[in-house]
Amino acid sequence: MRVSTDAYHPPIASAATPLARLAWLAIAAALATIALKTAAWLLTDSVGFLSDAAESLVNLAAAVMALLILRYVARPPDAEHMYGHEKAEYFSAGVEGTLIILAAGGIVWTAVARLVDPVPLEHVEIGIVVSVVASVINLAVARTLIRAGREARSVTLEADGKHLLTDVWTSVGVVVGVGAAATTGWEALDPLVALAVGANIVITGGSLMRRSAGGLMDRALDPEELDAVKSVLDGHSSDEVHFHALRTRRAGRRAFVTFHVLTPGTWTVQQGHDFSEHVEAHLRDVLDNATVTTHLEPVEDPVSFVDVGLDRVSGPSPPAPGSRGEERR
Repeated sequence: MRVSTDAYHPPIASAATPLARLAWLAIAAALATIALKTAAWLLTDSVGFLSDAAESLVNLAAAVMALLILRYVARPPDAEHMYGHEKAEYFSAGVEGTLIILAAGGIVWTAVARLVDPVPLEHVEIGIVVSVVASVINLAVARTLIRAGREARSVTLEADGKHLLTDVWTSVGVVVGVGAAATTGWEALDPLVALAVGANIVITGGSLMRRSAGGLMDRALDPEELDAVKSVLDGHSSDEVHFHALRTRRAGRRAFVTFHVLTPGTWTVQQGHDFSEHVEAHLRDVLDNATVTTHLEPVEDPVSFVDVGLDRVSGPSPPAPGSRGEERR
């Protein structure tokens, strides 16, 4: 078995520094929106604005967590973490999802109390203007984080951006609800909007926690990436060379691909090595930050086919020597 010789440390370390700067941007945005939304709540006494401000507190906690995680995952592999530290990103997404759900619980509790005992709203116009300014800040930062997170395959940064984007739509709903409550005089609209906000936050938190669990459970690469891997292997397959036991997983920005290479037993070690090196290089061209591990086996040996059940992509494995398929070749 051999592991590809791709440069493991530089791609991760070089990407972490700008990502950490973006985490600082998220922290600054969270602080600004907390101040603005808290001001909107104090001006209007709206539980809807209070719920919006509470979600911004979660944004701040998530942004701080993202900064710490991004610095941690930038560390190179060590004796205790030989595969690197990228999986820590999934812990960040899980913690953020948990914080979001806890915030939703607080919002729902407050909204129910206000629904039972409605309170008239004050200075609604000023509160709405302040909330809109906070939403514009969140929208700009969210789009920046999501774009950068997708480009760098950072689960932490993309999750933080999606959370901020959810906060934007939450704020829009709150503004509409508070405005409608002030216009119609139906004070119950304010806590009803807050309840809707709480439900929306629960959905977002649940989504982040599912993604975190998937990463920690070594979920395979996305279908598009799997198709790209299969295409490369199909392109290098022939009557005498086969591949099987393909397994993939992702840990943050790092993709891991392992498979067995079946070549003629008459090939020299150098021939098998050179061929495997060529296939690995092709895979690293189509997958960013990929670590590829191959295992060379003689195609004529029936033992080479004992582990065909490890294949996790699709399609039949090559027939073992002595089978009808092998005889036809």
